[in-house]
Amino acid sequence: MAAAPESKAGKSPEEMLCAAAESGDEEAVVRLLAAGADATHFDAAGLTPLMHAAAGGHAAVVRLLLDTGAPWNALSPSGISAGDLASDPGTYDLLLDHALRSELILGTVARRQAAPANASDGAPAESYLESRVSFSEERVMDAESKAVMMAWERPLMEAHARAVCSGGGGKVLNVGFGMGLVDEAIQRYEPEEHTIVEAHPEVYARMLKLGWGEKKNVRIVFGRWQDVLLQLGSYDGIFFDTYGEYYEDMREFHQHLPKLLKPGGIYSYFNGLCGDNAFFHVVYCQLVALELANLGYSTQFIPLPVKDCLPDEVWKGVKQKYWQLDTYHLPVCQSESESE
Repeated sequence: MAAAPESKAGKSPEEMLCAAAESGDEEAVVRLLAAGADATHFDAAGLTPLMHAAAGGHAAVVRLLLDTGAPWNALSPSGISAGDLASDPGTYDLLLDHALRSELILGTVARRQAAPANASDGAPAESYLESRVSFSEERVMDAESKAVMMAWERPLMEAHARAVCSGGGGKVLNVGFGMGLVDEAIQRYEPEEHTIVEAHPEVYARMLKLGWGEKKNVRIVFGRWQDVLLQLGSYDGIFFDTYGEYYEDMREFHQHLPKLLKPGGIYSYFNGLCGDNAFFHVVYCQLVALELANLGYSTQFIPLPVKDCLPDEVWKGVKQKYWQLDTYHLPVCQSESESE
């Protein structure tokens, strides 16, 4: 390895690398990297060289750093990534393309990010199903004071119901009852058959107490969706929103869509992936769309503003804010041969 360049004004090679990345000095970046400067370094401002290059719109330097192994998914102390800082479309697209390729190969974020469930620390589903939950008008909470579902989601659930019931009537499947917000909305479309899969025993008991088992067009299937697949049929609309599962669990569910979703049917899911970081969220929207495309489905994302639904008091008593973005991207998935 070449000797590190002599420091300027007492600066370390990493500090000089950050400065070179910030100014877009490709030659200096190449020289410093070759001399062993650490591309993963965080400077006093909490930024990496990649973040500096992205903020300056220096696409060539961004590419150099990524090719050297600079982590695209590093976060500043305030939770900002290089993609969040990208100042021009070319740099942003470069980072997005790299992130997608990295996730398809390595799944680095997927391993620590829960599936579209609201849980964001990836707690195993079995642990959640064995724990107690509490109910109120505004939320369902798990034993660790994390929200399973909250009332602020109601407009989103109404939009999801509108999407999966857009064919009118027919058979609709919802995986994950929670507070019943999406199921209440689905009922307003008077589907021919409304199947609900729920795995938590206390949520299931509450469903029965609230009279869901007595509705003439409702069929409740108690158990984990993985265990009750053989009890399910095929549907005109499907919504998926489980709690405490990993991203890989949703990917597994998607493998069953060709059998569960009728030709021309609509599939949607709670799009809570990486709801605390705008760039990561876009990465996962695109990642899911790519994986669904491999199964023959096209996906469009409908932007819904949610900032006004989330004043600070909404999160009072909740251990973790599972959603912190101003816009929710509602996924609408349909067979590519039938999508509009």
